[in-house]
Order: sequence, then structure tokens, then C-alpha cells
Amino acid sequence: MSQSNPTLLAFDTSAAHCAAALLCDGRIVAQRHEEMAKGQGERLMGLLQEVLDDHGAVWGDLDGIGVGIGPGNFTGIRISVSAARGLALGLGIPAIGVSNFEVLHHAAARTDTAHHLVILSQRAGYYVQPMVGPLRRGAPLTLAKIDSSVAPPVLEDPDHTVILGENAAGLAHLIEQAQGRPIVHQDCAMPWPDIASHIAKIAATRLNTPPERPAPLYVRAPDAAPPRDTAPVILP
Repeated sequence: MSQSNPTLLAFDTSAAHCAAALLCDGRIVAQRHEEMAKGQGERLMGLLQEVLDDHGAVWGDLDGIGVGIGPGNFTGIRISVSAARGLALGLGIPAIGVSNFEVLHHAAARTDTAHHLVILSQRAGYYVQPMVGPLRRGAPLTLAKIDSSVAPPVLEDPDHTVILGENAAGLAHLIEQAQGRPIVHQDCAMPWPDIASHIAKIAATRLNTPPERPAPLYVRAPDAAPPRDTAPVILP
């Protein structure tokens, strides 16, 4: 394994797509992104094989796996995280989970100040992830749900905070109304076509320290209701 120039396969199915990228010697050498509303579970492994084939690589060349953990589609997140755990176990290599907030931070390429990263929820409001400075392994995920119908958050240091993300201007406006001062913001949508390449580059920086197993990042309760029928009795 080359920790300085690892070969790493990354993928994501947290939205309506199936995306994968191969990082080798510090650069993305192959990537694919296919839009699809369903069927990611059936397509993912074939897509990963195609990305490896595009560079003439094999599974045994990999030093690690990078995987998107969300937030996003519940089923899609489970598909990718389960696949990453299985591949890591079978190949004897680490799997590193990367959140969409981290992807936004990486894509924006701003490390000079404190950021509040914003992802629009499918319902009213925003999901916000505070982050300071460059990405670092072990940074806590302290998510906050901001609903436009309630009081917006108050920034402790508005002069040195940038709101980044999807409709960052909308959240900045709410905060400006509460604090009576302009807030620096930068609208930047999720880089869906290149999400796997961002995940690969972030994950590669974390291979030197044994990572925890990737886990889904769910920011709201599941939509599915629990079954009403009585659970079957399991016979000994």
C-alpha cells in the first residue's frame, strides 16, 4: 500500500445517480456519473468494475474505498455504505465515509475562515453543518435543522463566517434579519457530476489513520412507518 499516493475507488448513490471515480497517484484517472432515479443497487457493482477497467486496474490494486454517506436518499445511502463495508471487508482495506457537507466544503475550496455549510432539505428549511478551517479527520458533525418559520440562528462571529452551499443567500438573509448586519455568503450547489472525485480526494487524506467504518448520515427520521402487524414468533 502506498499511503503517499494511494489508489482509491470512491462512489456515491445518495441522490438520483450512480457515481464512481478512481484516484491514482494523486489524480482522478477514471470516473463515471449516471443519472437514475432507481436501480442503483443493481447498477453499482457493474459501474465500479467499468471504472476500474477504464484505467486497466483490478480490485487488488486498491488501497482504500471512499463512499458518500449523505445526507440524501435513505435507500441510496444504504446501498453505497453497505457496498463499501462489504468491499473493505473482502479486500482487507479501509473504507472511509465522506459527507455531502464535506464535499461542499472541498468543492468551494475556502479554508480561510469559519463556514456554515448549507444543504436544502426536501421539506421546508435547511440542514446546516458548522465547520472551521480545512477539512480534518474526526471533525464533529453537529447538524442543525433551520426552519424558516422559526427564529434563525445567531452567529457568534459574523465578521469571520461565510455561509456556503445550496441557497446560501436564503439562509444568510434570515440571519441578517436577526442580527441586523450583512453576512458573507456563497451559493454553491452540490457538484453532483464530480461528487465521486471529491469523495476520493477527501478519503485519500484519511488513509494514514485507521478510520471508523462508514455509517449513513441521516438528518431526519425515516419516512416509512413501522409495520402494524404483530411480528412473527421466531421458533428456537
